[in-house]
Amino acid sequence: MDEYYMKKAIEEAKKAYIKEEVPIGAIIVKDNQIISTGYNLRETSKDATTHAEIMAIKEACKILGGWRLSGCTMYVTIEPCPMCAGAIVNARIDRLVIGAMDLKAGACGSIYNIVEDYRLNHRVEVKTGVLKEECSRVIKQFFSDLRNKKK
Repeated sequence: MDEYYMKKAIEEAKKAYIKEEVPIGAIIVKDNQIISTGYNLRETSKDATTHAEIMAIKEACKILGGWRLSGCTMYVTIEPCPMCAGAIVNARIDRLVIGAMDLKAGACGSIYNIVEDYRLNHRVEVKTGVLKEECSRVIKQFFSDLRNKKK
């Protein structure tokens, strides 16, 4: 099932790509149903907090009627940053499935590991590398296209 849901997150990333946003997609699943989706909207919204993970968390909270997302799994194409990792912990998401790691800004095992830090009041089960190549390809192509546009 992880690959199925990661493909859905990749579809979200592609929506961001079309809008010329950094193509990261996220979905939240509970009881084998997609509860919410999100993709990056920083450029469109002019808001630094509108990352894919935050968008998906906000929507899930509205749909489920509360800020605790216990029993939920988040699928995200690229490893979350510190802000998003903190939001995942604060939302009490149980499980996080990551496509590709972010060796420059990742906070779920690469640079930091906020989601599994024993000093925090909640820890998240993490699985990495699900459809890693496909997730990496989308973001690499985006930045390649961006560099070519600037030439």
